[in-house]
Amino acid sequence: MNKPYLIITICFLITNIITAQKQNTLNFTNSKLDKVVLKEMQIDTLVWYFEDFKESIVIDSAWQKLLSDQQLFKHQQDLYINEDYIETVDYELSTDTLKHRLEVLNAKTPLDISYSKDLESVIQYYLKREKQNTEKLMRLSQYYFPLFESVFDRHQIPLEIKYLALVESALNPRAKSWVGATGLWQFMYSTGKMYDLEVSSYVDERMDPVRSTEAAAKYLKHLYDIFEDWDLALAAYNSGPGNVNKAIRRSGGQKDYWSIRPYLPRETSAYVPSFLAMMYIFEYAEAHNFQPQSSPMPYLATDTIQTKNLIKLEQVAEITNTDIEFLKFLNPSYKLGIIPYETEKNYTLRLPYKAAGLFVANENEIYDYALKDIEASEETLPKYYKVSDKIRYRVRRGDYLGKIASRYGVRVSEIRRWNGMRNNRINIGDRLTIYPRKANYTQAPVKKETKAKSEVSESTSNQPKTYIVKPGDSLWSISRKFESLSIEDLKKINNLNNSALKPGMTLKISS
Repeated sequence: MNKPYLIITICFLITNIITAQKQNTLNFTNSKLDKVVLKEMQIDTLVWYFEDFKESIVIDSAWQKLLSDQQLFKHQQDLYINEDYIETVDYELSTDTLKHRLEVLNAKTPLDISYSKDLESVIQYYLKREKQNTEKLMRLSQYYFPLFESVFDRHQIPLEIKYLALVESALNPRAKSWVGATGLWQFMYSTGKMYDLEVSSYVDERMDPVRSTEAAAKYLKHLYDIFEDWDLALAAYNSGPGNVNKAIRRSGGQKDYWSIRPYLPRETSAYVPSFLAMMYIFEYAEAHNFQPQSSPMPYLATDTIQTKNLIKLEQVAEITNTDIEFLKFLNPSYKLGIIPYETEKNYTLRLPYKAAGLFVANENEIYDYALKDIEASEETLPKYYKVSDKIRYRVRRGDYLGKIASRYGVRVSEIRRWNGMRNNRINIGDRLTIYPRKANYTQAPVKKETKAKSEVSESTSNQPKTYIVKPGDSLWSISRKFESLSIEDLKKINNLNNSALKPGMTLKISS
């Protein structure tokens, strides 16, 4: 039995033992976790079983640095855009040897791996100039490839297409291109939405390894059904099916990648050769003396838990004694480090098996602790928005339409159309309807001022609340004191024709 599967088997045994010993649950005193009990649980029920597998669960600083390395993705994207590899290099691999190896690969896959001078240049470039970076990718692949292979096998996708993620994102789940494509498989928002990848102020499922890989498999299968050729499907994945169809027409109806390549966008013309070069180098890594370090933990040595309430990753890290940076790496789709809760949506938490067993055995106590911890901190959590949700935005001092449009990823003309505006003029306190396209924003909650609470007359629920105007007050300053109250609301409720206020005047705050 190989090592990863042996680890998994032992982890299942551990989980069962922990569940059976439920009486050793976490204790909470004054909303604080009793870490003595936690430590005892880890020693008594977990560490003993992992004594022989310490190398598999220790996450060293070098590995953590690699997991968060954004430069590798940026560097690789520059290669495809600039095509720096199309140059003369000192060939360390003979053309005849390369042709023979490509023929061997071609016989094992439904992709067309034909020899070409351009492909040889790409391979030679990677061998000569990119060996260190490629070894980093090889180390990362040990973590991700078991997941990719499992999903692709289920969807009947050639397993070799796992190498596509190397080209797309350099195996960085948080990778984001200059046009907004995001995640391991570089989904644009619109394409991700077609395959049920949620984007909200808290979550971007394009960065979730499992959900995005499922979506990528479905999208690739859809593209193959259109073109009936995996090389063309890969080209369409990068540039869109419209550009591939256009290239087919310009080539006189040719339907193989190498014939239509001159008519594809520049980036796509470098894309498929880079994919094939990666496939070759990974398949013949030993022949070229690539020596990547081993991954400390394969994806199969982690497990997912469906969460049942809102919880922060830092709380999970504290409770399970898991490094917070590694926990963020395992759960990259939670942009704010918070797992939200919705009754109609299932969110999951990924943990190493050891920590997952501990979490499952003590779920109720953990959620109680998380809730009490948040309440004790008196923290105001950011408001949850989906990208497709309509919001009502109140104009604040310093706002202008361009600034608001940029914040929500929309155009000024769209804001004007949604609100029936004839020009760009806006006033403080105006309410704007907006359909945001990006959700990496949080709308600051408008808090009621303590002073305002005392100035509102206490009355029965059937009577309107009132406010006594003070010297220096304005409609704008009064509206700021109360949640969801605008200048127009004040005018309408109080039948005011202008903004003139007098000290001592009584204003209705709600009707």
